[in-house]
Amino acid sequence: MDRSETLQTRIFAEPGAGNTDATLEIAVSRAQALAIDTLVVATSTGQTALKAARLFDGNVIGVTLSAGHWDTYCPPDPDICEKAREEGAQIITCTHGLLGGLDGAVKSAGGLAAAEIIARTYYTICQGAKVAVECVLMAADAALLDMDREVISIAGTGGGADTALVIQPAFTNTFFDLRVREILAMPR
Repeated sequence: MDRSETLQTRIFAEPGAGNTDATLEIAVSRAQALAIDTLVVATSTGQTALKAARLFDGNVIGVTLSAGHWDTYCPPDPDICEKAREEGAQIITCTHGLLGGLDGAVKSAGGLAAAEIIARTYYTICQGAKVAVECVLMAADAALLDMDREVISIAGTGGGADTALVIQPAFTNTFFDLRVREILAMPR
């Protein structure tokens, strides 16, 4: 498998859920080309994980918002998550690896934690880049990834998906071993 081929990143004119189908198609195509067997998908309600599971003949891990964020944003929809599970997806809810965990408490008390700086750095690429990296950390910490194999992580801006990254995963406690290998899609 030649990983040195020229890759064209899909740049969407606008961020958001309207890019979900195209992002998933790009991710599935690249996963097949690289023999990647796992997609990690940010999914608030479960809908994006369900779509991914229907498109991808491999391991789909849907990562929801942590339960502490459900009142602010939205909880997973149990019916949609069950449909995603029926299609073979795993759905996990756990502490956010970058924003919203213990460092979120430090920030609310007036401090600035290292994870906040890292998260804001990923935001300079796009919101989906931060979320995609964070979801891989969460899936790794939940012992759902083969740490010797690259994954494709899919996330978005606000809802749906508009970002796809090929990532060599790491655990949160070994964060600096994580590598973003390719940016497959992102909003401008």
